[in-house]
Amino acid sequence: MVLLPYWGLAVMWSREVLSRPDQQFAFATTTFLLVLVIADATFLTRYYMVKQKRELAELTTSLRFSEEALRITNKKLHLLSSITRHDINNQITAMRIYLDLCREIHDEPEKYEEYLAKGREITKTIERQLEFTREYESLGVKQPAFQDLSSCIAEAKAGLDLAGTSVKVTGNSRVEIFADLLLEKVLFNLFDNSLRHGGNGMNAITISVAEERDRLNITFGDNGCGIASDKKEQVFLQGYGKNTGFGLFLSREILGITGITIAENGTPGKGARFDIVVPAGAYRFPAKD
Repeated sequence: MVLLPYWGLAVMWSREVLSRPDQQFAFATTTFLLVLVIADATFLTRYYMVKQKRELAELTTSLRFSEEALRITNKKLHLLSSITRHDINNQITAMRIYLDLCREIHDEPEKYEEYLAKGREITKTIERQLEFTREYESLGVKQPAFQDLSSCIAEAKAGLDLAGTSVKVTGNSRVEIFADLLLEKVLFNLFDNSLRHGGNGMNAITISVAEERDRLNITFGDNGCGIASDKKEQVFLQGYGKNTGFGLFLSREILGITGITIAENGTPGKGARFDIVVPAGAYRFPAKD
């Protein structure tokens, strides 16, 4: 303790100045207690300064991620708006053409029905595009936050019929992921993709979680038919697939807001495998109770 030598000098001085032993004892005791109070105050001051510095660093990191997420979200939403407007305008132009053709060939029933069918297909396409914008507009509406992965997995599973399909989670899933609040929807889409496209033999899904250096690897795999080598990137394109074609596209967009990546690296014929990589700063392990 830095102050002890000075306290010792003060005690020696008191012995020369104060003649009575009880006065010397009182002086030594009082000054020693004062040294303890000063030392305790100094320790507490340093402790709280370090604590506040650490909290400030965590807050700064969180704000940096949030600002970047907001920038990316605004960019994605602007892109979506222009793409959707362009696509719907193209569909309306095609619809007008078929309507004009119908007016010209009303005395040719077969052609008339063919053009009407084309028109109906166009309206379905527009409906799908509008449905997509409804889902996409939720992207980035709320600020990203740390979310418990195991809870998100459980909530995603609850919305699907997984009867006859085993789900196994390995590794430490008690980890919090900094992501858009639609993280649960990403997991739902992956489960749904396995159920829809895994084939009749798909009856097992495995989710593994492992930390590697400065990143977290989350692998979502099944034992279905897998994805062909030339389709591994296409499955993430908007509109690709037998259904709406928005599931995996949206999943990549949702994860990308906070710098998380997803890719398909499974073996065709042996099952699909989606590798999700969470960068440093975008995950944390909560303190154990």
